[in-house]
Amino acid sequence: MAEPTSGSGLLASIGDLVEDVVVHLNADPRKGTDTPAAIVRRRGGSAANVAALAARSGTPSRFIGQVGSDALGALLVDDLSRDGVDTVVTTHGTTGSIVVLVDHKGERTFLTDRGAASALASVGAEALDNVGVLHMPVYCLAADPLARTASRLVGDASAHQIPVSVDLSSVAVIEEFGRAELRSFLETLAPTVVFANQDEHRAIGLGERDPVPGAAVTIVKGGAEPTLIISPKGDVLPVAVRPVQNVVDTTGAGDAFAAGYLGALLTGSSPRIAVDAAHRLAARVLGSPGASFDAAPC
Repeated sequence: MAEPTSGSGLLASIGDLVEDVVVHLNADPRKGTDTPAAIVRRRGGSAANVAALAARSGTPSRFIGQVGSDALGALLVDDLSRDGVDTVVTTHGTTGSIVVLVDHKGERTFLTDRGAASALASVGAEALDNVGVLHMPVYCLAADPLARTASRLVGDASAHQIPVSVDLSSVAVIEEFGRAELRSFLETLAPTVVFANQDEHRAIGLGERDPVPGAAVTIVKGGAEPTLIISPKGDVLPVAVRPVQNVVDTTGAGDAFAAGYLGALLTGSSPRIAVDAAHRLAARVLGSPGASFDAAPC
């Protein structure tokens, strides 16, 4: 397996590739009768989003995961490939779907059936060939065998001195996995960077400016509030977020942040410069429907 050098290699992400069924409600749901809505279907999954957004913004990327042995799975993999993503994908079972309920105030609720994505039982060593950084959303830890497989892969990456990033992604998954267990896992893994929003950061039992145990860099996102870069010693560097005009959809903004940050990391940028790149890419996604953006530079 090729060893990465500083500023080289591709961004690989392991986890979900699913169909998102996005339901935009025009009013509060009415039980037992009809509620007007606009419904769209699109490719989803946090890990797949990171890989696709990275590729579309010029960072070579790879997605590692599993879809069903069905037409939907083939369609999703083809769509990811068209975005320029190298895919290491096994097929078995039924492709997963996530229903995203978006109320008339923009609040999102997720109804998840990850299907085949959670059944990924093994990954070959070749998945890490030419990888410069490996990214894992915490969704990978929601169920076995994917949880065991992802844990083994990030452990192998760390052992081969490949930087690892973890996005805490979901308060619900953190609570199900266990706060103490996740903190112990991260401390042992010693990732290069951990991403979290304020709620996720609190969910693992940390104070506002506490670093994640084991992480070389902790990044805490605060929406429109400054993003915090926290060192292992607890030194904090706030980075202002530029206002985003005409927010269309918040779906995928966190994935875009990770893709932008890690793409900059691969070029040797400092955490401060990488956060600026993350903000720019997230802003582009906020101005577009779903986890996407116009290919033209902003």
